[in-house]
Amino acid sequence: MRELRVDTARTEPEPPDSSELVSPAPAAATISRRGALAFAGAGSLLLLAVSAGQSLGGPLRRTALLARHGQDLGGGPNGFQINQTAAKVGIRIEETGASWRLTLDHALPAGPAPIRLSRAELLAVEQHTAHLPIACVEGWSTGNLAWTGVRLHDLARLAGISHPASVLVDSLEEGGTFRHAVLSAGQIMDPDSLLALRVNGADLSLDHGYPARVIVPASPGVHSTKWAASLTFAS
Repeated sequence: MRELRVDTARTEPEPPDSSELVSPAPAAATISRRGALAFAGAGSLLLLAVSAGQSLGGPLRRTALLARHGQDLGGGPNGFQINQTAAKVGIRIEETGASWRLTLDHALPAGPAPIRLSRAELLAVEQHTAHLPIACVEGWSTGNLAWTGVRLHDLARLAGISHPASVLVDSLEEGGTFRHAVLSAGQIMDPDSLLALRVNGADLSLDHGYPARVIVPASPGVHSTKWAASLTFAS
């Protein structure tokens, strides 16, 4: 029978590795297992320290050494990042002035005529405030911001749709991939989904979507359509 256990005095070395990838006389270890774990842990903590500020926002954003720092931080009363300015996407000032109207429409074959509301008329509708962040696909995010405006499901009812299945949001933007967004029934009916008119107690700035923009919980920033022009609800 083959001996299953051999004491160390009678062990024989294995033949040299034919690929020469294993040294026949390896040097002593330069770091212990505990040291290797400590090194990996310290690296993880350093990575967290230099990137966490991007997600947490506020004063800690300055510590986000590995995050992108090229975004426009947005001056004026709103004071948070801007992924696209109004000028860059071709928004004309006259489009957002007193003549601006939000069109509420529906995809029904027959139903009430579209409704066009001024910003003053939207402000006269019951207002709601939701505390939501923006998470941009470009790699930055904000902390919670206080958005105030009209709930999307209230606007659906105004358009004659009591149980909306979806809504198509159109922007004043003349082109670009994100000038349209489609939101689901769950997003519309969420009580914190808004057509926002104000943020952090101030009117939206032009670069942040004035006169009105969409804001939806747990949704990427590209679905928070700025410079809203129309909402078309389907049932």
